[in-house]
Amino acid sequence: MAASSSRKTCFQCEDSNSSDFRNGWRLRSGHFVQLCDRCASLYDEGRFCENFHSNDDGWRDCESCGKLIHCGCIVSFHAYMLLDFGGVICMECSKMNFILARKRCLYSESRIQNEVCQGDATRKIQIDPQYWPRVTDPELQQVSKKTKSIVVPLFEKLLSASDADHKLARLVIPKKCAEAFFPKITSPHGCLVKIQDTEDKEWEFQFRYWPNSGSKMYVLEGLRDYMASMQWQAGDTVIFYRIEPEKKLVMGLRKTHAVIPACEVGSAT
Repeated sequence: MAASSSRKTCFQCEDSNSSDFRNGWRLRSGHFVQLCDRCASLYDEGRFCENFHSNDDGWRDCESCGKLIHCGCIVSFHAYMLLDFGGVICMECSKMNFILARKRCLYSESRIQNEVCQGDATRKIQIDPQYWPRVTDPELQQVSKKTKSIVVPLFEKLLSASDADHKLARLVIPKKCAEAFFPKITSPHGCLVKIQDTEDKEWEFQFRYWPNSGSKMYVLEGLRDYMASMQWQAGDTVIFYRIEPEKKLVMGLRKTHAVIPACEVGSAT
């Protein structure tokens, strides 16, 4: 009888026939629950709550990837973190964000050191404040996750009515931004440039300039299919990023419900 009473059973399914019991989560007493091989495998794989607590309350979406997380459960307490602005993020996304942030930090430090070494030879990029990238952390995380690379925001532009005209199918690029971040062109005909969208699809556009009162107006042409794909319209914001260290351009879009008057034409100087 004594041997029978000391026989192990699984904490979850009460199976006593398993040949291998393993530790699960820690109880308030300090001891670990004992799980059979099947339940322990589900726990190790992070699918325990998905299988046994699917009808319980407390499920929330990860703010980064949308994965469902069982919050407030002792089994899943290690699987997520609370965000400063509210909501939760799963540990996988948290680790990914930390790695990307660390890479961006190292890249920035390297770039600063290079600029110091180059001294006066370094050309400092100064763009107008209206084109400064106002990219949120979730936006940057999403783009970084898709490209699996270090992504640096370059600039953004609010689309005017002419920028969003599908018949024209072209985007005016602010002059300082074009000369700082796009390939150097020496003739109005310009060149073809390959630009990746935020869904990892590559597009090819014509990058050129128009002579304009002694200056230049830079444009990207041939955007009709891209416009239709992204469903962009006046009032949306187009955002340009660069993948480092490959220097590859990425173009994204922030949708908005704002309406830009048809008579407004964005300045590009």
